[in-house]
Amino acid sequence: MKTDLDALLTALYVHLDDHVMPSQGRPRGRGRPPVLTPAEAVVVAVAQVLLRCDDERRWMRMAAGRIGHLFPRLPSQSQYNRQLRALGPAMSAAALWLARQVPTWHEPLRLMDGTPIRCGASRVTVNRSHLGEIAGYGMDKSHHAFYWGAKLMLITTADGAVTGFSLAHPKELDERKQALHLLHVHQIAGGPCPIVCDKGFAGAGIEKAAADLGHLLIRPAREDEPARTLPFPGWLRQRIEAIIWTLKNQLGLERHNARHPDGLWARISQRVLALNAAIWHNWNTDAPVKRSLTAYDH
Repeated sequence: MKTDLDALLTALYVHLDDHVMPSQGRPRGRGRPPVLTPAEAVVVAVAQVLLRCDDERRWMRMAAGRIGHLFPRLPSQSQYNRQLRALGPAMSAAALWLARQVPTWHEPLRLMDGTPIRCGASRVTVNRSHLGEIAGYGMDKSHHAFYWGAKLMLITTADGAVTGFSLAHPKELDERKQALHLLHVHQIAGGPCPIVCDKGFAGAGIEKAAADLGHLLIRPAREDEPARTLPFPGWLRQRIEAIIWTLKNQLGLERHNARHPDGLWARISQRVLALNAAIWHNWNTDAPVKRSLTAYDH
């Protein structure tokens, strides 16, 4: 198996069509059938973000020249956008399915962190945007700035595969409550395990709640508390920062251009799926760096 974009898209389509979203036996609705099956549309969406094309309109103009040999029939921009929004839950399920196929799924270690997803920069956007259902004002402590948007919480393996993620209103559900909610629904192979996080998850309440679930939170000591007995692996903390950077910059999550909650969730799932698909394919091809996207971005 080759390590290039065509090989990744072909392998991803085969596995999605066989295991995650088979096209056989799917009920047929009214009207003309869509140009792409759900599995094909998901693969086209993965190709879009791996090729760093953030705008769907521009992507539909260049897709025929880049992946036309794999998909001779492509939808219009409006059809693709509607299908992409409808496939948000399917893409998130596919991303988590791929995470279970990599060897690090079975390692008793997870990384956890949250990051803001900015959705607007003006008062007019705040008043008129449909994203007001899930977006609100929050504080980005990493950049010491306020933002209007949502909070994305991630749980990943050590090599970068996202094994759980959630989106929440930054005012209605703070970082600790969102993390606890995600830990309640998150499944880890082999049971509870240590979770590396940052100082934002400090507090007796969240540590006790995580311990009740069987998880040990490993974080650096705050300035107002004594040094912790367990040494903190700073290199792992930097790794999840690199994973977030890959999602927000290389895969374009910072430039999601979503205008509706369904569209925002679909674009987040699209980026997470692309990252997990690249890591999964790199494991299958025995690539030296599992989180590298270099072979797929051109």
